[in-house]
Amino acid sequence: MPLSLEEVQRIAELARIGISDAEARGVQVQLNGIFELIGRMQRVSTEGIEPMTHPQASPLRLRDDAVTNPDERERFLILAPQQERGLYLVPKVIE
Repeated sequence: MPLSLEEVQRIAELARIGISDAEARGVQVQLNGIFELIGRMQRVSTEGIEPMTHPQASPLRLRDDAVTNPDERERFLILAPQQERGLYLVPKVIE
């Protein structure tokens, strides 16, 4: 479904984009090209094709889910301007 020049100008107006008639015609050609490509892609039969997680058939590199950083909570709490029972206190910003 190709877009008309009026539709392109209306879309630009809704997006608050000021474009000239010449620019609108250029955008119309580009958008219609994109829509035509989408239409061709939708007509491709994908029957019997397995979904892929990645375009290359390479295995994922997995690592152990292990903690590697030391616990520095106490060190950071000392730097806090205000803290209470191990929690940071921040000013109330919403009434």
